[in-house]
Parts: sequence; structure tokens; C-alpha cells
Amino acid sequence: MKANFSQFHPDRFSFAEDPVLLLENFWSPEERKVFRKAMARSKWIALTDMPPVAQAFPNCGNWQKSDVEPSDAAYFIQRVGMSCIATYVESFPNIKKRHVNFNYYSYGAGDCLPTHDDTDDLYSYAEGHRPPTRRLALVTYFHEEWHPDWGGELILYGPPADSKKNTSLQVTHCIPPLPGSLAIFSVPRQHRVCRVDALAGDHKRLSIAGWFMTEH
Repeated sequence: MKANFSQFHPDRFSFAEDPVLLLENFWSPEERKVFRKAMARSKWIALTDMPPVAQAFPNCGNWQKSDVEPSDAAYFIQRVGMSCIATYVESFPNIKKRHVNFNYYSYGAGDCLPTHDDTDDLYSYAEGHRPPTRRLALVTYFHEEWHPDWGGELILYGPPADSKKNTSLQVTHCIPPLPGSLAIFSVPRQHRVCRVDALAGDHKRLSIAGWFMTEH
């Protein structure tokens, strides 16, 4: 489903019926400015400084990641915590704990993310812990501007046309990183982030991304 946030009714939407939700103008310009200021204060770590992650995602440039400060994280969760998310997460049986995990991300020219489905979290196992089960993935954008030829689109795939043959995945959504927009989709789902083009110059694709998760 794609909608303007002002016309969206969370209580009428179901991820069980439609696994992809795209909302435009979710954040106001003032909210985006607040988060950009918070990102400017953050301590960033580059992909090359995260060896397990870099090994899992080779040839992806050198995008950066940062923690969201607790006060900003609380506001973020309060804003994105729509009823349709809770309804879907709570539909899974025998939940012992519920988790969320969100980070800031900065993608510049040359940065991308290859096709994956958010279930193969080998680098978490490499760090010595078993991660919770990811149920919904979320990404939302805070940069001030983004042009169509700058790249950085989120590509979502459906299953192969013929599951019995080694056929290519089918593109279902090509989602530009529009400022203030938000995308949520159920996990597992194959997806990738297109490489940011050199035409973006010094502009960064600024986002918060992560998951709503359960532990069983």
C-alpha cells in the first residue's frame, strides 16, 4: 500500500494482507531537521571498521552507521509505533520478549547494499549472540533533498516466477528515498539498496533503519 501519511489509517491496514507499506510525508520538515541535527552530533562508524558486516556485505562502498541517542529513539518509536505494527508483531505465537533495533545510516556516492532478506544475520552470530527474529523491517529518510538520478533506491523483490526453476527474483517495488517518506515490509523479503550515484556529489542518503523483532 502506498499513501500520504495524512490520509493513512493504521487501524485499517494489515501487514498479513499487504506486506509492504509506503508512506509519504511521514515526517514534517521540522522533524527531519531535528533528526539531522542529532545525526550531526552522532559518532559514526564506517563499514570498513565493522569487519563482520563488511564481510557479509562486500563491495558496498563505505557507508556509515551510528547509534540513535535514547531521547531521540524514544521519540522515534513513539512516532512510528502504529497500531498495524503492533497487531502484526503480536500475531506470532509464544512470544517471550519483543525487541526493536534502529540505527542512523549515511550513504554517500558509491555506497549500496546487496540483495538479502534480513534473516541471514551471520555477523551477529560472529559477535557471539543469537539475534531475535526480525518480523518487520523499516527504513525512513531524513535528508533535505534527493534527486531521481542520485540513485539509492530501495528495491523490493517478490518470489521467483517459477519456484521450481532457478529463475530471477521479480522486482515488486522500486522506492526512491524521498525526504520524509517511510517504508515498512515484512521479513523475510529479498531487497537491496541501489548504489548512490556520483551525481549526488556530497549529498548523503540519511536514514533510520532497523526492525521490529520477537524472541521465542
